[in-house]
Amino acid sequence: MQIITTITEMRSCIQAARQRGLRIGLVPTMGALHAGHGSLIERAVRECGFVVVSIFVNPTQFGPNEDLAKYPRTFEADAAYCRQLGAAAIFAPTTEQMYPQPQLAWVEVEKLTDGLCGASRPGHFRGVTTVCAKLFNIITPDIAYFGQKDAQQAIVIQRMAADLNMPLEIRVCPIVREPDGLAMSSRNRYLSADERRRAVCLSQALQWCQERIAGGCTDASALIGTMREMIQSQGGRIDYIQIVDAQTLEPVLQIRGRVLIAMAVYIGTTRLIDNCVIDLKADEKVV
Repeated sequence: MQIITTITEMRSCIQAARQRGLRIGLVPTMGALHAGHGSLIERAVRECGFVVVSIFVNPTQFGPNEDLAKYPRTFEADAAYCRQLGAAAIFAPTTEQMYPQPQLAWVEVEKLTDGLCGASRPGHFRGVTTVCAKLFNIITPDIAYFGQKDAQQAIVIQRMAADLNMPLEIRVCPIVREPDGLAMSSRNRYLSADERRRAVCLSQALQWCQERIAGGCTDASALIGTMREMIQSQGGRIDYIQIVDAQTLEPVLQIRGRVLIAMAVYIGTTRLIDNCVIDLKADEKVV
């Protein structure tokens, strides 16, 4: 496995892989890898002949009061994990490589970024879409792999790729959860033992909501109200809980068709997100 830190070297590496007729897969990450990332890498390795895992803590997607400085950086362990799972290369550029001069050109996706995390993290998705566009231009993957846990991000990146005619497929893979249901996240390591125990209230609220919808409840406001109570009873401070159309991300009053149930909750000082998708037409539930 190669560890590559410059754009020039990364492009040369991709050119060599193309000359061998290999399909290129990309798993974009900010490091601090866990089994959720591992599931993306494993799928990419199954489907592509040359898999690149990017590890870059992207400063442009962090707000001024967010956790850029303390975001976990575990490169040696990450590299060992990528090697174990069969990645062909890690692309780990410096900030100076990715942003060699003040950034004047940005990629923005409208409307889809107005609500949910976009409402509470101004500028976040502009940073995400811009760095992903850079990675796609550098690595030119055939398929890029994203996790369903970051549901809004995945939808935004899919729309960016479609609207800008980017020649790649965006593949969204299921959430990977701990045995008690907590969605795996690099930020879980911020939680104290007590906070970790209480954090399971997010997945429990989502599971309860799915069961109520399966039982015939379609009143979004009533469902959200009870989920709020469940989470607040465990000391969670709610950023948002919303039920939205899974394509437009517009809030719904009555649940019909395919909807996304999404939440962001502070447990202590740690902001966690979780979601599930329900399709009433197909009676399909994806957690």
